[in-house]
Formats: sequence, structure tokens, C-alpha cells
Amino acid sequence: MAQLSEDRLNTFVGKMLADLGGAASVPTVRIGIRLGLFDTLHRTGAATAEELAERAGGLAPRYVREWALAQAANGYIDYDSESEHFELSPEQAMVFAIEDSPVYLAGAFDLVAAMIEGEPKVEHSMRTGGGVRWGDSAGCLFCATGAFFRPGYVNNIVQNWLPALDGITARLRSGGKVADVGCGVGFSTLLMAKAFPTSEFIGFDFHEPSIAEARRHARDHGMGDRVRFEIAKAKEIEEGDFDLITFFDCLHDMGDPRGCARHMREILKSDGSWMIVEPASADRPKDNMNPVGRLYYNASTMICVPTSLDQEVGEGLGAQAGETKLTEVIRDGGFRHVRRAFTGPFNMVLEARA
Repeated sequence: MAQLSEDRLNTFVGKMLADLGGAASVPTVRIGIRLGLFDTLHRTGAATAEELAERAGGLAPRYVREWALAQAANGYIDYDSESEHFELSPEQAMVFAIEDSPVYLAGAFDLVAAMIEGEPKVEHSMRTGGGVRWGDSAGCLFCATGAFFRPGYVNNIVQNWLPALDGITARLRSGGKVADVGCGVGFSTLLMAKAFPTSEFIGFDFHEPSIAEARRHARDHGMGDRVRFEIAKAKEIEEGDFDLITFFDCLHDMGDPRGCARHMREILKSDGSWMIVEPASADRPKDNMNPVGRLYYNASTMICVPTSLDQEVGEGLGAQAGETKLTEVIRDGGFRHVRRAFTGPFNMVLEARA
């Protein structure tokens, strides 16, 4: 047994205090977002707790003061102790107030809350080896997941990911047929459909509440007449002849990803492309010991692996499967050409062709 080092112990306890402080911020941040406190600071500028409470719609000042001091201690808002004014810096606003910012993280806090809510079911599955059906672990896990991924999609799908594929943007401009498989609440599908109005887009997902929400989003954005959302498992999609198939952060969640790959090969045109967006990860776990890997391994433990193990085959790839494993899965489906088309801080994009 290694000898105890007081210096290492103190360093580790300091890390734990920082981590626990971050965990304790989850409910207060979510409250602040729902009550519009971050947004109010962003729109109206520096304020005392009393002014912030009034500007946010007449909230209780004593609660708002404690909330604001908590966020200042978090480093999430700025605090001037002389004037007792609180303020949101431009950088903090990118994370907490500007919804289309690439680093807007409100959805991440909702996702963590959903993971905590699902803790008993995941613990039970760890004892039994079973899975947890998608959507069953928390009240609105699928809503939180959609909100978490939305900023990345808004800032990357049309601007970076689709242009990285061979000839796809030109095909979509002239009118192609696209299947967005595992579309969830439809953010990805609608973003593509808005950018390429002459193409046909169909979102598929096996989770009925997600499809209901996607259809609502389509109606709200005036796109209900030209974007379809259908309930279907990936291996059971009956339509075909697609120019492009997209998988956004979902292949690793599937119980039988190899079977899904084979079916994608069947329903894709011979000269079409399959775009697979997955969390950024290295092939070796030791190379994923970083902040992004930490987030994804924890989410994978609570969401991705339980979801996969609930389905047939239950391969359980996990959110940090790595490019080599993913390429193997895709090639098993009959795709001869697989390449990494794009790499970002949170995602990698693979393109598969026959």
C-alpha cells in the first residue's frame, strides 16, 4: 500500500471541494435560467439584488440576493462588493444567456439533473446487467438531451459538418432526399431543412414523445408542411433511396449498431453519403482523461450504455467508443469507404460511402 502524502491529500480534497461546488450549482443555475435572472442581467446591465429582483418580474429580493451571491462565488456572474452590484460579463453571457452561442450550456445543467433523477434505475441495472429504456430514466431526459446538443448543431451542421462531406451541399441545394435517423426532438432536421429548402427531409426516431415534440417544433417554425417526422426504429425504416443519411450523436446509443449500419447501406443510394456525428474521443481510454472525456464518460454511464443495453443485441459502445471501433462497426454494415471528415472540440464527423 502506498504511503499517504499529506500534500497529495490536500490537493485531492481541494479538487473535491471544487467539484462539489460545481455540483451544488446545478439547481441554482437551473432556477436562474428558468426565472430569467441571467437573461435579465444580460439585457439590463449591472444591478443590485433588489434591482435584479424587480427587473426579473418582481421576485423575492432576499432569495435573489442569495442566488446572486452563489453565482458570484461560482464565478458565473461578477460582483462588486463596494457597490453591491452584480453583472454578467460578455463571456459569461455566452454560456448562460445567448441561446445560439456555441458554448450556451443551459441544456448541460438540465442534462445533469436528469442524470441524477435517473440514478436509482441505473444503479439497479448495474446490479442486474439490464438496461434502462430511453426516456424512462428521467422525466424529460429527451428534452434535456435536445437542449444540450442544440447549440452545437446550430453552429456546426450547416456551417461545418455538411460542407465537410463530398459533394453533399451541392446535392442538397439541387434537391436531395435526407433521412435524419435518431432525430430526437427535431432540431437537427429542421436546421438542415431551413438551409436547403429544395430538399426533402424526414426525421426518424423510435421514441414517440420525441417525435411528438419534433412535430410541434416543425409547426412552430412554419415547416410542418415540408418536413416529416416518423416513429421508427433505425433497422425498420421502410423508406429508401436517400441521398444523405445523418446520425447525430446516436449510433453509440443503439443496441445493434452493426445491424443499423447494414440497414443504412440498404436504404442509401449507391452514390449517397452517411454522416455519423459522434462525441470526440480517442481510441485509448487513457487519452480521454480530460474535461470533455470526463463529461462524456459520466453521461455514458448514466445514459448511453443503459440505453444500448436495454435494446436487442445490446452492444453498449458507449459515448467514447473512438474512431477505430466506430469505423469497424460502419464497415460491418457494408461501407467500404469511411473517413473522418471533420473534428471539433466536442464532436467528430465520419463520412461513410459504399
